Amino acid sequence: METFLIRALQLIMSLSLLVIIHEGGHFLFARLFKTRVEKFCLFFDPWFTLFKFKPKHSDTEYGIGWLPLGGYVKIAGMIDESMDTEQMKQPMQPWEFRAKPAWQRLLIMVGGVLFNFLLALFIYSMILFTWGDEYIPVQKAPLGMDFNETAKAIGFRDGDILISADGVPFERYDGDLLTSIVDARQVSVLRDGEAASVYIPEDMMNRLLADSVRFASFRFPYVVDSLIVGYPAASAGLQVGDSITHLDGKSIAYYDFKEEMLKRKKANASHEVTLTYVRNGVTDTLSMMTNADYEIGVAARTATDKLLPVVRKEYSFLSSFPAGVSLGVKTLKGYVGQMKYLFSKEGAKQLGGFGTIGSIFPATWDWHQFWYMTAFLSIILAFMNILPIPALDGGHVLFLIYEIIARRKPSDKFMERAQMAGMFLLFGLLIWANFNDILRYFF
Repeated sequence: METFLIRALQLIMSLSLLVIIHEGGHFLFARLFKTRVEKFCLFFDPWFTLFKFKPKHSDTEYGIGWLPLGGYVKIAGMIDESMDTEQMKQPMQPWEFRAKPAWQRLLIMVGGVLFNFLLALFIYSMILFTWGDEYIPVQKAPLGMDFNETAKAIGFRDGDILISADGVPFERYDGDLLTSIVDARQVSVLRDGEAASVYIPEDMMNRLLADSVRFASFRFPYVVDSLIVGYPAASAGLQVGDSITHLDGKSIAYYDFKEEMLKRKKANASHEVTLTYVRNGVTDTLSMMTNADYEIGVAARTATDKLLPVVRKEYSFLSSFPAGVSLGVKTLKGYVGQMKYLFSKEGAKQLGGFGTIGSIFPATWDWHQFWYMTAFLSIILAFMNILPIPALDGGHVLFLIYEIIARRKPSDKFMERAQMAGMFLLFGLLIWANFNDILRYFF
């Protein structure tokens, strides 16, 4: 329950910030062009509002709705979510949206998307300035990776060290690496000290989506943290800090060792084991007999984040901005590149609602991850809102571009119908996404 509450709080805080910034973009451009904003609401407020106030000498009422699905600004003289068609029947006023030149209306509509994207760039910059950038170089992971069943089916093997895709070297394990693998024809790996190639099928991404399991994960070395006096490992000479790499000649990792000993116990196998380990850069072996319960009296370090080589980059305040812009643009490109898979059968099943969004936040409070996920969601919100779908900012932009080119506005009746169609489509997607969450939770 505590985990749920922490994630729910992070989700509400993040979405509230993003909605305020997004609608603030529309608001500020509207005010810049002297367009009246009648209402600025965080969340939606059908039937009633939780809180509202209207400052003196202001045309704008500010409020908080009860339905946390977004928010809106009601701009005078515009067909929007409020579907206030009565206002459109009145004589046009100079402070209304419809009275402004097309280029001003265009900037008002893209203001939300622009502010979301700029917010993401700023957050990324401040993350790099505050925490720097840390990653594990995949080519230097000593034990390589563990792969899911889909990856193994096309030729990857546990312990492979990822080197390159179509000759382009890998740097870190992130979304770009997975995209590179999916789009490649051949991936080069280091396997048991020798170069090997894995050929990637054209439907690789669909296979991974159907699998719904992480493509790969790092294999952490089994580093001795403590020894029990009198048990076989201590008696044989194993020491704290030794890194066990092989069990009876077979490569072994952090999560494998205990499992392998349990298998031996169930099979009533031989009690003799040979361990290969690394101590101060020197590799050696030890042989010993386990006790009756197939135990050798050794415990591994649990701080797995300190068991692999880490590259850390520091950024000054000024250098963090170009780095943050680069990270934001890279994130946007990666997200846009993956959108094509949404239209496949398996991609549609992966569409998630608020449960999926909430699950990307950490189970314990972590400001670094909170801001990182908020920046990522801001990128997504900016991109999704600029799609040319009626009821979204991109739909309004599309009709404004048509107006600029054709030199005539679409009729109010057409705009009303387009707005309704867009809202039905969006609500349908919202229902489908959250229905997927329910299916994943129960099944």
